[in-house]
Amino acid sequence: MSAQRHVSRRQWLAGTSAAAIGSFVILPQRARGANQRLNVAGVGVGGMGFHDLRHVEPTENVVGLCDVDANNLARAAKHFPDAKTYRDFRKMLESQKDIDAVMVATPDHTHAVITMMALKMGKHVFCQKPLTRTVNEAILIGRAAEEAGVGTQMGNQGQASEAARLICEFIWAGAIGRVREIHSWSNRRPEISPRGIPRPAETPSVPSHLDWDLWLGPARERPYHPSYHPFHWRSWWDFGTGVLGDIGCHNLSAAFKALKLGWPTSVEACSTHWNAPPEVSSETAPLASIVTFQYGRQGIGLFRSERAHKNTHYRRSSGGYGSDFDFDVQVFPMVSSELAIRWYDGGMMPPQPAGIEPGRNVFAGEGTLIVGDIGMLLGHRLLPDARNKQFGRPPQVLPRSPGHYQEWLDACKGGPPAGSNFVDHAAHLTAVVLMGNIAIRTEEKLLWDDQELEFTNSEAANHLLAPDYRDGWSL
Repeated sequence: MSAQRHVSRRQWLAGTSAAAIGSFVILPQRARGANQRLNVAGVGVGGMGFHDLRHVEPTENVVGLCDVDANNLARAAKHFPDAKTYRDFRKMLESQKDIDAVMVATPDHTHAVITMMALKMGKHVFCQKPLTRTVNEAILIGRAAEEAGVGTQMGNQGQASEAARLICEFIWAGAIGRVREIHSWSNRRPEISPRGIPRPAETPSVPSHLDWDLWLGPARERPYHPSYHPFHWRSWWDFGTGVLGDIGCHNLSAAFKALKLGWPTSVEACSTHWNAPPEVSSETAPLASIVTFQYGRQGIGLFRSERAHKNTHYRRSSGGYGSDFDFDVQVFPMVSSELAIRWYDGGMMPPQPAGIEPGRNVFAGEGTLIVGDIGMLLGHRLLPDARNKQFGRPPQVLPRSPGHYQEWLDACKGGPPAGSNFVDHAAHLTAVVLMGNIAIRTEEKLLWDDQELEFTNSEAANHLLAPDYRDGWSL
């Protein structure tokens, strides 16, 4: 079955219950007290999934393990000997009734189907970034999380950091003046994220430890190849989201919170795919790209899920670790009339900004530069150095986090929403970031309608908003 092709903002609003509009913190039936242990299950328990479970095991019960790769499953089962093991997440969720919460760390293309099933069953969910592979999946997951009223968190761990809070506090304190541009970059090495390549022609046998049909899940059928599993799936369009989807939800999270960014008015991209044959550009992300998200005033200072009030203040509706705050944040005076966010990967970098000390390269490694009219933030450091010495440290106005995983556990037990909960942050951030991949793939400047939640000038782009699932799979 195909995923729902389109969900407009009006449909979103119409489908939101009155209770959820009044307060999105609705305790689920399976909520636990602060001192009670949750029964947690993991889907995708190799690598990052194993790492995630290790972070919650000191205080919670790990009761279920699921992985399509028997090697991953065996390794995790050795560490969690009391947990039941499964190959198919659907069987686990349907049969094991004691599960309170689910941690998802599979390839991107299966995030949405696993997360949606868990949400519909009233489970709390922690899902690795990006929350979904496509824009429409993110929108639907955000809505489902709101309706479920459970504790949710996306795995962009940096949002819980001191640095993320300082970025907000510097901007709100006027340390860099009116924000004009945001530049963010990453240069994932090709051996980590192979891209700009065609589909392999070889069709080796499926390893005995792997259930290839379950690994594909909702994705279009294709032969197994080690180019996809166990590690190199990220830049294949059918399975992953390239460097932008992989890192964008990390790098841009703090800026989205600080400026309450809604929907951009347009997105466009240039990439090394401009002269690549279709057998390359339709299969994998480009070797390098630059993506520009253009914001008008109407997209700034508005977002608080899809219920954002169209005024110049962002008002608290309930406490949280960075999602909602205890005071009015006047966003408009902090931003120029238009804002451009530019993403760079594959070695592409912005021009060296004016005012930086001679000989200093601010673009080493990966990071984010937020440019205002009287200063800049490189990560959470104020630039240039003269401005940093003049301003000092901003006033602390945000609560500090107990830790990314602890935020989620607290939310599961009736505490405040986690900082990257699906409703107020993760689903929207993911959706906007993934719009950039559509611009890369269509090679068009795409214009966005923030009411209908679709592009106004490209049917090809609208087709890429939602995935085509294989028969037997749906949200």
